[in-house]
Amino acid sequence: MALSACALPIEPADPGLPAPERFVSAAIAPAPAPDPSWWQAFASPELDRIMAAAMAGNLDLAAAVARLRQADEALRIAGAELLPLVTGGVSVGRARGTSATPGTPANAGRQYGGSLQASYQIDFWGGLRAQEQAARDSVSAAEFGIGTVTLSTQAAVASTLFDLLGAQEQLANQQDNLRIAERTLGILRQRLAVGTATGLDVAQQETVVAQQRAQVPPLQQIVEADTFALATLAGLRPTEIAVAGQRLASIRVPDIAPGLPSAVLVRRPDVRLAEANLAAGSADVTAARAALFPTISLTAEGGLQSIALQTLLRPGATIYSIAIGLTQTLFDGGALRAQLAQTRARREELLSNYRKAILAALQDTETSLSALARNRELVDLQMARVEAAQRAYTIADAQFRVGTIDLLTVLTTQTTLFNARLVLTQARTARLQAAAALFTALGGGWSVEDLRAAQRAAAGTAP
Repeated sequence: MALSACALPIEPADPGLPAPERFVSAAIAPAPAPDPSWWQAFASPELDRIMAAAMAGNLDLAAAVARLRQADEALRIAGAELLPLVTGGVSVGRARGTSATPGTPANAGRQYGGSLQASYQIDFWGGLRAQEQAARDSVSAAEFGIGTVTLSTQAAVASTLFDLLGAQEQLANQQDNLRIAERTLGILRQRLAVGTATGLDVAQQETVVAQQRAQVPPLQQIVEADTFALATLAGLRPTEIAVAGQRLASIRVPDIAPGLPSAVLVRRPDVRLAEANLAAGSADVTAARAALFPTISLTAEGGLQSIALQTLLRPGATIYSIAIGLTQTLFDGGALRAQLAQTRARREELLSNYRKAILAALQDTETSLSALARNRELVDLQMARVEAAQRAYTIADAQFRVGTIDLLTVLTTQTTLFNARLVLTQARTARLQAAAALFTALGGGWSVEDLRAAQRAAAGTAP
């Protein structure tokens, strides 16, 4: 206890950046953390299926879990430095020297021995404990690294799938638009044959048909690219995944309460990762400071040594040594002080990263809240626009068939309807993506406790 009082302190990981009282786009009200399986609130079977595959097979997540195992073992190594080191050995040797009498061989003999050696470094300045604390903080960083990768993977799966479903819906709408344009073109060709339409009318509509047909391949390419991206997120080859179509309107957009900014920052694994890295950097500074002071170590060795095996266990064969040593670096060209300055600069970098992570988390949440609210309004407005455009086109198409309006009016209503359908699908996609982004911005319900519980369960079921 007396020696521990001489240990150098570790500076706390304080960002000096308090959290705001409320989010700009939300009321001041506490709220529980999102459910760990937050994606199930969308009631999308395809999202549930692909998310389960990603959580089981994502390679970034597997690499993060491997990094945690490395950090766990590094902590064990650092903790072992605080304990005595004990080694043992046995030896049998035979030797012969030179003879003082020319032509006469020297005597040869054997020697038997066994010994135990122990050494212990007194952590007088707390350097070893600081190294252990740095390793412990690195374990925390690896844990929160898993959380960060988990949430980013979940967000990518949800966003990519919604983009894929949106592209599939746009493709279906585009194919419907193409059928409408081709039907109008057929009517015009019939009228041209009987002389009630001009070649210019037919050419204009042929241009519309070509434009609508040209928009099909890019949408097909988006569907294929998103499908391949989902396969990679799930750790599968492109040929091993297929996504069934689902109407965006059938996917439920859940209500999400953000809660308080302080609670969100505590839940966000990327913020906690930056905090753990800063804590480890602070411990490294303390360890570097301790390296400037003398090192005190205890060593002891005891054993048996004899020239005859039968006398090895007799009292006269006993050997031992005990020593205490103090080592102080007198000249190293400024290496230790440079190392201290380096760790301090590293801590300043980690402090800036911590503050940036806090600001980025707040921005992420505010942006997601705003996007969800604005896209909800946009979807309502675009639905009204599509309904009005559909009514206008239906009337124009009927009047065009009986010849009471010209082609220009039909083309205008067609274009309005086509654009309204496209924007509505984009708005629905953006609203779903904003909801998924808000879930992950709030921490997604991930926790270290669940991670460790899952690891213990997996270890218990391993063969």
